[in-house]
Amino acid sequence: MTGVAETGFTPGESVTIEVPASSANLGPGFDSIGLALDITDTVQATVGGDGLVVSVAGHGAGTVPTDEEHLIWRSALAMWRRLGIDPPSGLKLHCHNEIPHSRGLGSSAAAIVAGLATALALVRDPIDDAAFLALMSDLAGEIEGHPDNASASVYGGLTVSWADDFGAGWRTVRPRLHPDVRAVVLLPEATLATEQARAALGEAVSLSAAASTAGRAALLVHALTADPGLLLAATRDWLHQEPRRASYPQSMAVVDRLRAAGLAATISGAGPAVLVLVTGDAAVDDGDVPVGWQVLRPGIAQTGVRVVSHSTPSTV
Repeated sequence: MTGVAETGFTPGESVTIEVPASSANLGPGFDSIGLALDITDTVQATVGGDGLVVSVAGHGAGTVPTDEEHLIWRSALAMWRRLGIDPPSGLKLHCHNEIPHSRGLGSSAAAIVAGLATALALVRDPIDDAAFLALMSDLAGEIEGHPDNASASVYGGLTVSWADDFGAGWRTVRPRLHPDVRAVVLLPEATLATEQARAALGEAVSLSAAASTAGRAALLVHALTADPGLLLAATRDWLHQEPRRASYPQSMAVVDRLRAAGLAATISGAGPAVLVLVTGDAAVDDGDVPVGWQVLRPGIAQTGVRVVSHSTPSTV
């Protein structure tokens, strides 16, 4: 691929990457529709030293691996393998995580995208041309197993992704989100691993559920881009939320109450956070938020992953 360094790394070279959180599915857009949220993780990578050194602050500190199993490092290796480049012999990674873990806000997808972007930025800068964004989105979807969160973290804004018909990976478009749409996130104290949430899904769905969800997914794109007044109807889902109701009963109770009040509430990704899409003067009533939950109003991240700084010893 043109524009990629063909030789090694420069000791002392450092890049800082920011990547946004995301909410996926948005109701009926299972594994295909994502929305970037303005909550960011930051990664600083510095070439040098002996081996890998990982430090973590914020969410995940003290719980996520700080060795070769760290997801950012594993994702960086995947990018270098794709480019045919050997990794540096020494690298320091400092991760500052603002994205809550295991809540349905795309923390793992953001880590994957951060690792891919870090690896790419150390051999090619800038990274934001169409070919490299597509490469990151495709690789992230491959690692994650589904493209919705990852594509939103790569591109920002609203994304719609699908598998290429010829087995050439994931493809993504970025429809223009209606400017009136705002996101409210209701964040519980409880966590839920994505693997556990996906395990609750069956291998087959009924024809009526598939047809109903397909219609609402099409309506969802229209509502998000052209007619937000249809968001309540457009966020109705039959495929994944009901089968997983027992995995997050309190979250589904919140969704039920908000939808009954006319608000477009859904489970955010694999949950248990709740995403509410609002416009105009619409607001979430405090009485609908369980005790101990946080209410976040992060805004939509219009920009995806980006290089905040890039320095080499000659420019420090």
